[in-house]
This record gives sequence, C-alpha cells and structure tokens, in this order.
Amino acid sequence: MKGKSYITIVGGANIDIIGLPHKKLRMKDSNPGKTAITLGGVGRNIGENLSRLGINTKLITVLGKDVYGKQIVEEGKKIGLDMSESLIVQDEATSTYIAILDKTGDMNLALSSMDIFEKMTIAFIQNKQEIIENSTLCIIDTNIPIEVLKYIVSNFKVDFFLDTVSTSKAEKVKDILGNFHTIKPNKLEAEILSGIEIVDKKDLKKVATYFLDMGVKRVFITLGEDGIYYLDKQNEVYMKVPEISTINATGAGDAFMAGLAYSYFNGLDIESTLKIAIGASLMTLENENTINSNISVENIEKRIKEMGL
Repeated sequence: MKGKSYITIVGGANIDIIGLPHKKLRMKDSNPGKTAITLGGVGRNIGENLSRLGINTKLITVLGKDVYGKQIVEEGKKIGLDMSESLIVQDEATSTYIAILDKTGDMNLALSSMDIFEKMTIAFIQNKQEIIENSTLCIIDTNIPIEVLKYIVSNFKVDFFLDTVSTSKAEKVKDILGNFHTIKPNKLEAEILSGIEIVDKKDLKKVATYFLDMGVKRVFITLGEDGIYYLDKQNEVYMKVPEISTINATGAGDAFMAGLAYSYFNGLDIESTLKIAIGASLMTLENENTINSNISVENIEKRIKEMGL
C-alpha cells in the first residue's frame, strides 16, 4: 500500500495491576486471590499485539521519567515496538490502572490514574504530523485529550481507526466520528454514540448506518459472546463466535483492534479480516495475561481452523 510500511498509534500506555479472587468476590472485604503487575494501556496493548504479528509499529504516548515508564520503554524495545516518538515527562508518574476481576475473569471494578496524558498538547502532536501521515493507518484511542484528538483527525490526512476504550471516554468523539475510517464500538458504546437503543439485528443495522452516514467507512460492533456485526457501503456481515472458556477478558478488545489493523495493512477482504480479529481476541481471552505472548499470524490461523470459524 503506497510503500508505507508501518502503523502509528496515538494513545495510552500504563502499568496494569490486576487482582483475581480465588472465590466469589465479597465487596467491602479483603478477598484472598492473586495479583499481577503487567504492562497495559489500550494504545500500548494494540501496539504490542501488532509487533507480535510482525508489523512495524510506532506508538506515540506519554510516560513519566520513573521506574514504570522505563519498564514500558524497555519492554517495547524487546518486542520491537518503536516508542521513540513518545513524550517522556520529568516529574509526573506514569499512568496506572488497577482492576479487580471477578472469579470468571471479568472486570468487577477498576480505577485509572491517567492525568499524565493531559501533557500531550496540540503543539507536541503538530511535530508528529509527518510521521502519522506517512503511516498506512493511524489508530487513536480516547485516552488522549479531546482537543488533541480533534486536532489530529481534523488536520492530518491518513486512514484513522478509532478505539473507543470505554463508554465514558466514547462520548468525547460523538461529534467527530465522521473523521474515522474504521470504528469498533461495543454494543453499549454504539448506543451512546448513536443515541439509538439496540434491541435486535434491525437496530444494529440502523446504528451502523447512522455511523456510515456520518462519514465512517467501516463499522464493527462487538457483541461479546453474540459475535460481531459489520457494515460498510457494500457488505453486511454478522459473524458468530465459538464458545470458549474465558480466563481474562481484559485485553480482548485490544487484540481485536490489532487484528483489524493487521488485516487492513495487508489488504485482506472483510471475511478474512473478521476471522483474524476474532481469532486474535479469542487467543487473548483464553490467556491469563492481557496479551497472549504466543500470538502470531500462524497461531491465529491455526486457532481459526480449530474452531471452524
């Protein structure tokens, strides 16, 4: 594609502290369980997945000049994720995210400390225009300040992919959705962004059409165990997902987005795109870490075959 050989990501990187109880979670009580400290942040997670899928990826994020920030950069080097364009801030703490899961591995409660991202300014991002515009596509997550996000999608020319991150952060982008090439909200986020309630398949089409009318080129609505709904001007696809036992649901959406970006980068058709994205997210769900270190194109394809997708 136009000789552009990398993907850029503008978004969050943080340290995740995850707690998993041994038994049913009791609120307002100390629960026996295990904790793990891992690297996270939506942008960083997508970047790590893409690097593991063999794609040259540049992550533009904000880190503190502290032990956690250093760890994120070092790990990036190990997996080939280029963070040289990121902003390192002297006296700020690197963003942290604490999640308490329930015994099925789903998030029960989380708290994020992400004030450092406010240090990303329009002046800083203006200097990155050439790097962003020379990439095949640019993924943006909604952890970055809204004015910076709006500036990028209004002034830079490249295919933008949006990761909404969460329902509260999705609201930020309501009025600029038309600037994105590809979006992948979940059902709740799609309802918030469109103002349309989704009860059945008819509503899915109505909501996706609303996004296409705004200017979005491709809409993927993720429906958890009910599968994925896809719409563009030519195709409508509803793909079921096989039943699996979930160990940790935290990074599945990030792996799905990486699958979409990988497929677009390689010019795959929509059927193959959906299979790769679903395969990537299922491999992640079945793993206790936010990112499955065994993720590779070969392993995803193998998993897709096994599940008869």
